[in-house]
Amino acid sequence: MATAERGWCLCELLRFFYSLLFPGLFVCGTLCVCLLIILWGIRLLLQRKKKSVSSSKTGKNQTVIAFFHPYCNAGGGGERVLWCALRALQKKYPEALYVVYTGDADVSGQQILEGAFRRFNIRLTRPVKFVFLRKRYLVEDSLYPHFTLLGQSLGSIFLGWEALMQCVPDVYIDSMGYAFTLPLFKYLGGCRVGSYVHYPTISTDMLSVVKNQNVGFNNAAFITRNPFLSKVKLIYYYLFAFMYGLVGSCSDIVMVNSSWTLNHILSLWKVGNCTNIVYPPCDVQTFLDLPLHEEKATSEHLLVSIGQFRPEKNHPLQIRAFAKLLNKKESESLPPLKLVLIGGCRNQDDELRVNQLRRLAEDLGVQEDVEFKINIPFDELKNYLSEATVGLHTMWNEHFGIGIVECMAAGMIVLAHNSGGPKLDIVVPHHGERTGFLAESEEGYAETMAHILSMSAEQRLQIRNSARASEQASPQQL
Repeated sequence: MATAERGWCLCELLRFFYSLLFPGLFVCGTLCVCLLIILWGIRLLLQRKKKSVSSSKTGKNQTVIAFFHPYCNAGGGGERVLWCALRALQKKYPEALYVVYTGDADVSGQQILEGAFRRFNIRLTRPVKFVFLRKRYLVEDSLYPHFTLLGQSLGSIFLGWEALMQCVPDVYIDSMGYAFTLPLFKYLGGCRVGSYVHYPTISTDMLSVVKNQNVGFNNAAFITRNPFLSKVKLIYYYLFAFMYGLVGSCSDIVMVNSSWTLNHILSLWKVGNCTNIVYPPCDVQTFLDLPLHEEKATSEHLLVSIGQFRPEKNHPLQIRAFAKLLNKKESESLPPLKLVLIGGCRNQDDELRVNQLRRLAEDLGVQEDVEFKINIPFDELKNYLSEATVGLHTMWNEHFGIGIVECMAAGMIVLAHNSGGPKLDIVVPHHGERTGFLAESEEGYAETMAHILSMSAEQRLQIRNSARASEQASPQQL
């Protein structure tokens, strides 16, 4: 009796769900059709807006080429790529109208252009229209203490929408890594879309860090200690990687900055037919023209680091390794040493990071031997590079490393992290000769710096000449 009653209840339940099937399908279908109609209406509205933007004073339609670079006034390698790309396109297509979407609303367009010339020695040949965005805070990592990748990516969609509503281009190029804006401009804006990928938002290396429960700047220790949290984060990363691959595959053309980035983008986006390596343009000739000064045995040795003050650059490793080096100095009779950290600060978070680095230097007792040079002009940068002995770089899986190339061209001996672009593309033998050094740990960096400084001036000169020769033959020269 009880079995029959349970069977009857199950049949009634199935009959109830079946009765809801067709109404549910009808409602879902109706909502989908309404959504498509709304999206199509938005697309038509944006197409009309595009025509009004591209019409010039002479009545001819101009091609509008737009770059999405919310931090275009920063002083990093990505900004050098932006200005070099604009200059190259303006020379080849002078009749086009060029637009830069930026969140640097606290400065004028002229000040941004002057900053590009001051920092990179780059001057554009034609005018650029700047579209200032007010919602850049939506892509700040500080806004998302948890699920940062997802939060920033969703925030970039809203920021992209603000950009699209102000100016609808014919060609849209994401030059800063906000891949989630690509479908927005392609399917709603009707644009041809391209990407220049410096660093994948997520990479298979990041997945392996979480999978192996390794501590990193994007994988906190409390997560690595908890197997359940590690599994949850791994699932989250896999889902995000799938979404990242979908939006990235919308690109009509993809450019990546190194072999390391190429491997990850091919794995995630799967658009090998339209993906190419375009090495970042490095103004190596300016540094190759610097004379190689003859070293003096009693002179102070400068160790210089170039890179924006972002967490992934791992400046604390440089200071800790330098502190270890100073401890070795007494026993190994090394010459006087000075560490100079040169980089750009984009916002208050970066400035706070610099203050934390200053405190770290004080805690380690090396504050008198560590200097910070923030947002310095190009000429001052050249002076430091011409006088320095060692160029430091500590980012794990650096995608390329323009600063490393510049240091090698200037005649410095580079010590970079044994991973990513530096390992695959830059600090590689040239005609069988060493061009620099690679390390991973604090102890490894300290020992390698001590080794470099203990070499004879002639041995160092041989490495400096080989490094310069490799940069003269490299494809990333201007």
